[in-house]
Amino acid sequence: MEDRRTLLLLVLVLFSGLVSSVSANEVEEIEQRTQGEKWFLLRQLHNVVQTDAGSMRMVKGGYRRDSFLHSPMHIGFISMDPNSLFIPQYLDSNLILFVHHGEARVGHIHSRELVERHLKHGDVYTIPAGSAFYLENRLENQRLRLICSIDITSESMGWHAFQSFFIGGGTHPASVLAGFDHNTLAIALNVSPEELHTFLTRQTSGPIVHISGSHHKNMWSEFLTQEPHQKLAHLKRIVNFGEEASPKEEKSTWSLRKFLFNLVNRENVVNHHHHHKAPSVYNLYKKKPNFKNHYGWSKNVDSSDYSPLEQSGNGVYLVNLSPGSMMAPHVNPSAIEYGVVLKGTGRIQIVYPNGTLAMNARVREGDVFWVPRYFPFCQIASTNGHFEFFGFTTSARRNHQQFLAGKNSLMQSLRGPEFAAAFGIDEKRLKRIANAQHEQVILPASSWDSSQDKTSEPERKKRTNFERIVESLGSDMIMDFD
Repeated sequence: MEDRRTLLLLVLVLFSGLVSSVSANEVEEIEQRTQGEKWFLLRQLHNVVQTDAGSMRMVKGGYRRDSFLHSPMHIGFISMDPNSLFIPQYLDSNLILFVHHGEARVGHIHSRELVERHLKHGDVYTIPAGSAFYLENRLENQRLRLICSIDITSESMGWHAFQSFFIGGGTHPASVLAGFDHNTLAIALNVSPEELHTFLTRQTSGPIVHISGSHHKNMWSEFLTQEPHQKLAHLKRIVNFGEEASPKEEKSTWSLRKFLFNLVNRENVVNHHHHHKAPSVYNLYKKKPNFKNHYGWSKNVDSSDYSPLEQSGNGVYLVNLSPGSMMAPHVNPSAIEYGVVLKGTGRIQIVYPNGTLAMNARVREGDVFWVPRYFPFCQIASTNGHFEFFGFTTSARRNHQQFLAGKNSLMQSLRGPEFAAAFGIDEKRLKRIANAQHEQVILPASSWDSSQDKTSEPERKKRTNFERIVESLGSDMIMDFD
């Protein structure tokens, strides 16, 4: 009896040490995952624009000065009230727009001409860095929501921000024209200093303005809804702030009208110059899936599908996973990937190069995540609904993902004696493991059935020495504690 108690005490000491070791490892793992979530899950929204008519918010891509990893892209969210306008501006960054909800009209300068495009749900459109543009929500009773990539190029003003240069503006925001010496600008535009002052200080509503309501807002509404041949006359009234120009004023203000006309009212010229082919619009929801099975589908758009992406050097994608299904673990060898959850909930798992789990985070609608190039990762849908996410990649070329599991995976391609030796198993066992998954790319919630397990009985019954000791003493341990 004494020997049994001594053995029991030894087992308890060993068990206590094991639990302490496991607890320490679990704490370390939890800390590592928490750090991973702070790095790869981008939940901190920064206000870029906030007015009564709408807002623009941005999540900054992960970046650490002490790391070789950095994110060359930020993700922006634009929300605009019905009948509102994001005033003319240009950016120091390439912009890709995706219409998440509502409809929009975008006007921007292409080959020195203004082109306008109507965007609807699911449309993708690109605006190059330095190209002047404006956005408009003409609908009477529907908000506009856009998701955009803000590509931080080597020519932009910094890793942690992008810069808008507003062409239109007043006291808030200030037009870039206001930065010039006013005497110089008055001479350049051929207007009086008094008229220039009024012109540069009238706008006070912010970068996103309503285009219906007050007298000032009605001017924007009238201008934007007119036909091209009517806009020049309306611009004259805007320049003279609602007053008819006298012959003397007509001469002094002509340069200003001409400047505004060249900036905003050039679509009538575009219609007669077909050699300046403006970018088209691409709808993601109308695209045929690149891959589809019973468990979901994925769509990838690169420059071979939509040539304007070549200038920005980025691609876009859309994935829909059925409840409980998984995008198989894979690697992007040529691009960083960003994702925005559009619908449902799920999990994102990312793995460090040393084979440890970097992040295992639950994500929901509106969450943004990014995955560095070469890092293995997978997306898993919750069992209570479909999981849909849209995103950008940092390559406009076809993204040849390398899958680590599934019928088309590296497990199949590398199968051989060398790969088996790397795992310390024989080829027969490697073949059985490699062939166990019959699906590819998007995998079902559970494809493994214990009845299909071909592992031999002796292998399944193997136990560690500690497990066997605890198992053999189980009943006696309970008796002694009683």
